[in-house]
Amino acid sequence: MLVNSSQHAVGHRAQLLLQTLSENDTHCVQFSYFLYSRDGHSPGALRAYVRVNGGPLGSPVWNTSGPHGKQWHQVELAVSTFWPNEYQVLIEATVSKERRGYIAIDDIMVLNYPCYKAPHFSRLGDEEVNAGQNATFQCVAAGRASEAEKFLLERHNGDILTMASVKHLSHRRFVVSFQLDSVQRTDQDLYRCVTQSPRGSGVSNFAELVVKVPPSPIAPPQLLRAGSTYLIIQLNTNSILGDGPIIRKEIEYRASQSPWSEVHGVNMVTYKLWHLDPDTEYHISVLLTRPGEGGTGPPGPPLVSRTKCAEPMRALRGLAATDIQPRQLSLQWENLAFNLTRCHTYSVSLCYRYTMAGGGGGHNTTVRECLAVEHNASRFTLRDLPPYHAIHVRLSLANPEGKKEGREVTFQTEEDIPGGIAPESLTFTPLDDMIFLKWEEPVEPSYEISYQSIESSDPSINVPGPRRTVSKLKNETYHMFSNLHPGTTYLISVRARTAKGFGQTALTEITTNISAPTFDYGDMPSPLSETESTITVLLRPAQGRGAPVSTYQVVVEEETGKKVKRELGVQECFPLPMSHGEAQARGTPHYYTAELPPSSLPEASPFTVGDNHTYNGYWNSPLDPRKSYLVYFQAMSNFRGESRINCIRIARKAACKDHRKALEVSQHSEEMGLILGVCAGGLVVLILLLGAVIIIIKKGDYYSYYPKPGNMNKTPITYRQEKSHMGSMERSFTDQSTLQEDERMALSFMDSHTCGDARSSVNEASSLLGGSPRHQCGRKGSPYHTGQLHPAVRVADLLQHINQMKTAEGYGFKQEYEVKGSIRRKHNPENKQHFQVV
Repeated sequence: MLVNSSQHAVGHRAQLLLQTLSENDTHCVQFSYFLYSRDGHSPGALRAYVRVNGGPLGSPVWNTSGPHGKQWHQVELAVSTFWPNEYQVLIEATVSKERRGYIAIDDIMVLNYPCYKAPHFSRLGDEEVNAGQNATFQCVAAGRASEAEKFLLERHNGDILTMASVKHLSHRRFVVSFQLDSVQRTDQDLYRCVTQSPRGSGVSNFAELVVKVPPSPIAPPQLLRAGSTYLIIQLNTNSILGDGPIIRKEIEYRASQSPWSEVHGVNMVTYKLWHLDPDTEYHISVLLTRPGEGGTGPPGPPLVSRTKCAEPMRALRGLAATDIQPRQLSLQWENLAFNLTRCHTYSVSLCYRYTMAGGGGGHNTTVRECLAVEHNASRFTLRDLPPYHAIHVRLSLANPEGKKEGREVTFQTEEDIPGGIAPESLTFTPLDDMIFLKWEEPVEPSYEISYQSIESSDPSINVPGPRRTVSKLKNETYHMFSNLHPGTTYLISVRARTAKGFGQTALTEITTNISAPTFDYGDMPSPLSETESTITVLLRPAQGRGAPVSTYQVVVEEETGKKVKRELGVQECFPLPMSHGEAQARGTPHYYTAELPPSSLPEASPFTVGDNHTYNGYWNSPLDPRKSYLVYFQAMSNFRGESRINCIRIARKAACKDHRKALEVSQHSEEMGLILGVCAGGLVVLILLLGAVIIIIKKGDYYSYYPKPGNMNKTPITYRQEKSHMGSMERSFTDQSTLQEDERMALSFMDSHTCGDARSSVNEASSLLGGSPRHQCGRKGSPYHTGQLHPAVRVADLLQHINQMKTAEGYGFKQEYEVKGSIRRKHNPENKQHFQVV
């Protein structure tokens, strides 16, 4: 059969319908096709359909299009539909838009042996699942599947589902699995497996997908009997929604106000629910299950029923008096709970009785009364009682199912307040100009307070401590406890006292706050050693007050020109951790240079500030020799979220050029100037004496040590000048050690003479002005040398020399200048004055 595409319009179709086949064995439908166009265009498309039992045509099981050359090609259809089912093959040609070329088929044959190119499917079985479950079709095929093979699951209406997975059982046998997710009743239909390739196609039989709906009862269960702890019900499952058969029945129940639920299996038409709570509402439903996964249907309509009340579990307990007065009695008892009342409807009655003595020798009278207590109340006050009487009280708990009475408890009311003062008690003693009046007063209550330490976080505190007692008058309702230990828990009791005895005791535990640690430093200690960039100090462990020390910090603060506010013993501490880098970024003058654990400081130990090491994340950076620093030692205690901190200044490191401040301080402090002047005078006298001794001893070698006048101009500008009473004679000592020894002797001289009384003031001024005497500032190219003695300069030139000293990189040496002229001090009439610059 041939179609000339050039003679037909686009979309025209030609169909060849083969006769109906009903084979009973494996067979193969084979035909040849021809698609050709002279100019290479597609003449159209060729499709093959397999219709089963006269049903819908469905989707093509094989198709091709485009030019395939001027030759014939063979196609195989492996149809696996057997008797008693029948099928019909339809071949369709469709003209393309190019409308050029020829479409032809020939040599249609039904072979009684399997196809060689197309795989054959085994019989596809029906699949039954419950609604909401996944359905899987497994198509088993025999033959070789090419790489271009496509596997499809075709629905009876023509819808196509792509392949899920392929598993090869052998080289000529494989299984193709298709999965339908969460199928519902609308997915129930006929499905078949299809394999497609250019050389042919394989088609299986149609299998049915059966979707069953899990069953559910139409009516709720029926209540047969209700008790306090059980319910007997009938399932009532004659009418259901969904599909059977029913293979399991279950009861699901829960309390109305409870989120939990329980499921019990049932094999009878009636069921008894045990171990229920009294007077509780329950929701009860029936669950039905059919075969297969997911076969349990939704719960049926619920039965809402309530259990009966049960007799109270026991009588009320804990009846006690909270307040006893002469004419009233305040009572309390345990809180009511459902497990005690076992019913939401209940009542509590308080019954009491007391006996009144008959007047005039008559018979005693017993008064009895029962009062209803408010629902859920656990307190009640009896009023209008007789004073100083025994009151017998009993509690009764009742609900619709029963009643429980507690044991009787006896309480004694207090004596009533005294009446007015009787005239018979008044006594008086008349005198000449006065009357002394006396009467008997009623007993007045007082208070007793006792306290005792029972626990402390400070190991140095002995606990428990002794108990102390304080008495208070009736109008004193307060007391201030003193001399307590920090961080210590005290047990305090307060009770009232009258002539009849003590009242009920009130107990409480109160813990004092912890205090900041204390340091064992008297005054600011002297540093152990000092260099240009370091200073070594002695760290003493702090004593915790109320809590052990948790950490130590060494803090360095740059000393500025402002007045120093921190004084020894009264410090503003540094609670905010800040490293050296953070301080430089924020412009803060202080920083943590080290953080030490308490275990590293069991006793006093030296520590070098500026050793360039890291302590717990804080860099102990070297100190700048050009700056002055204050060194603080800080201790912190932590206890139960409470922190206390204390710090103390332990050292000061002066800058190399700190003598400028000394001049300023000496100019502004007349008293300090007087002390320094006296010390300087003693130093000059000692130097003169030592110079005379040295000149006499070394007179023979004098000219070998004294520099020549011609070389004097070649010496450096830096020099040390010493003025004696010998006039302007220039003397040079070449040995530096000799000068240092003279200075030490001068200091010893001052300590043993006029400076002795003002030693503490001088030491304080020296700390402020010159820093540590051990500190040796470096000098690089400084015009002032410390190894030579040179003539003094005039007072008029003193400022110029001081400016030269300031511009030098280092100056910490001692200069002495002779003053001549008219400058005089008011307290010294002599012309010669000595100034000492450090």
